[in-house]
Amino acid sequence: MTSNWENFLKNVGEWRGSFTQISPDGEILDSTPSILNLEAFDNNQGVMFRIRRFGKDSDDSSPIQDYQQEYRSIGRQNIFFNNGSFSKGTLQLAPFTEFGAEYGFVDNDRRSRLVQLFNKEGKFTNLTLIREFRSHKDAKERPQLTVEQLIGNWEGKAHTVYSDLRPSENYTSYLEIKEIGNGYLEQKLSFASQTITSKAKMADKKLIFEKEGSTQEILLLPDGISSNVPLQLQMRKPFFVEAGWLVRDNERQRLIRTYNETGEWVSSTHVIEYKTN
Repeated sequence: MTSNWENFLKNVGEWRGSFTQISPDGEILDSTPSILNLEAFDNNQGVMFRIRRFGKDSDDSSPIQDYQQEYRSIGRQNIFFNNGSFSKGTLQLAPFTEFGAEYGFVDNDRRSRLVQLFNKEGKFTNLTLIREFRSHKDAKERPQLTVEQLIGNWEGKAHTVYSDLRPSENYTSYLEIKEIGNGYLEQKLSFASQTITSKAKMADKKLIFEKEGSTQEILLLPDGISSNVPLQLQMRKPFFVEAGWLVRDNERQRLIRTYNETGEWVSSTHVIEYKTN
């Protein structure tokens, strides 16, 4: 099995894209062009990270932000999976502190990244969508995600990495999404001898799950991306946050971060799933 560092190296290259701010309701607010460079050196023992962001009318020679950092190791909160996709985020939910999670999906000459942020009161406040394309390649952006694209049966391979360093696990997952009438759909997820069934109300570019006094919401976003978060984080209650990317019409990646009742990060999971019908 490849190491976290080796998987990180699968992101090496120059990536041109944009940082797009999105409201909690899915409204596109503004967008900033960017160029991100990840360059390996010292026989792949180090990586130089550089991110440049630009004004709408500036060219490549005049960034409004230019930040560089050298990496020779990766923090334990940052998990890279076999295809280079990754997730990282807050290690411990605590009172009066902000909470955030970042996901990065990789597929050949494309990357799509998503950042979810919560304020000090635990309320979901905003998203940043980062759509990136390898320089000098002809990769295309995916269309806006729709409910119709998600409906169906999906079979996937999942890989879970644990924060306590116990051995990681690989298993098969099955996801069935179907309309059940009156503006609702049902989602049935099966994995590792567990089955979780939930019901969601379909709204404009979102799916709303209500359960036990809490609301979990999936936003359907540009580039085939979805964001799945609780609208309000609650102390002493386990939760998860998730992002998905419809890479092709019949292929989807998902990244999930789970937290226990003490607010401690427990695991990160990467799923690659294919629509069977």
